[in-house]
Amino acid sequence: MSRPVSSDQLLRLLFWETTIKCNLTCAHCRRLESNEAAGKDLSTAQAKELIEQLADLGKSQAFMPVLVFSGGEPLCREDLFELVGQAQMAGIIPALATNGTLIDAAAAQQIRGSGIVRVAVSLDGATAEVHNKLRQLDGSFERALEGINRLREKNVPFQINVTLTKHNAEQLEDIYELAESLGAVAVHIFMLVPVGCGQVLAETDMLSPQQIERKLLEICRMDGQGRLQVKVTCGPHYERVIRQQGLYQAHRERLPIENQKSSRGCLAGLGVLFVGHQGDVFPCGYLPVKCGNVLEEKLSQIWYNNKDLARMRDSSGLEGKCGICGYKQVCGGCRGRAYAATGNYMAEEPFCAYIPPEAVR
Repeated sequence: MSRPVSSDQLLRLLFWETTIKCNLTCAHCRRLESNEAAGKDLSTAQAKELIEQLADLGKSQAFMPVLVFSGGEPLCREDLFELVGQAQMAGIIPALATNGTLIDAAAAQQIRGSGIVRVAVSLDGATAEVHNKLRQLDGSFERALEGINRLREKNVPFQINVTLTKHNAEQLEDIYELAESLGAVAVHIFMLVPVGCGQVLAETDMLSPQQIERKLLEICRMDGQGRLQVKVTCGPHYERVIRQQGLYQAHRERLPIENQKSSRGCLAGLGVLFVGHQGDVFPCGYLPVKCGNVLEEKLSQIWYNNKDLARMRDSSGLEGKCGICGYKQVCGGCRGRAYAATGNYMAEEPFCAYIPPEAVR
């Protein structure tokens, strides 16, 4: 088995789609399959094998990765906490990403006792009207808040995840304030990537490059308040913005230690992997370039030897304005949006308003 050639090629986060099943049908979801496809989810035995493969990979580097139990809705999976226990016994750090609506007092107690280090709950609005429209279910906002309160009662650390669209962008600061009032430790802001159901939503609700730039500046101001950890996901140009605003060092120091060493904005295939519910491996959950399957090949072999992953790690291969940008080492552009727009994951980021000086010389 090959070894990483640099510290930039260390697997930090593995997102696992534990099940395709979900109790919601969110407008911006990455999934295309219906709940009936849950019969093709990895079995308990196969899931435990995935966890052991991840542990073996972790032993080849200086630290164990974080395993994010995601979905679908992971709480729809009956053996979820058995698998969380398996991960913990293997030395892997378990986390949970959920819509929050299924967290009652009993589930919160299970989460508390399971060793899950943090729960990410999605809130796509500061009000029921905005959140419920994107989640496409009346009452989902109220149920998510109830789930958050159950976590808070059990002293389970949680963060708020929000996907920015035209529909909720004006509530960003309100969401930050709500997250703080609820007792969240962090706000993770996702910039929409047009994949899965999000392809349809993107036609009407995708922020323009200029609107994204303005939102990144707004996030920068919120981040500067230092009241909550703020992380931008699928918005790699934030790494440029915080440097232009002179706030990079302060931002970095507020992040958890495992995020302080992230090599660049887009970590697809670099510090992150996504494993689908049938075992397919992708650079991230928003980049549908299959790199292998854990039922056919060891995770470590895919991580170290896959040619697509190797290509994405090499910023010298970026094309268009990303290829000549002075920030390409710290940004990298969103490879998912590049792929969605052109079919080429090394093409320039299509939703970045920045024009490198090199492009106008």
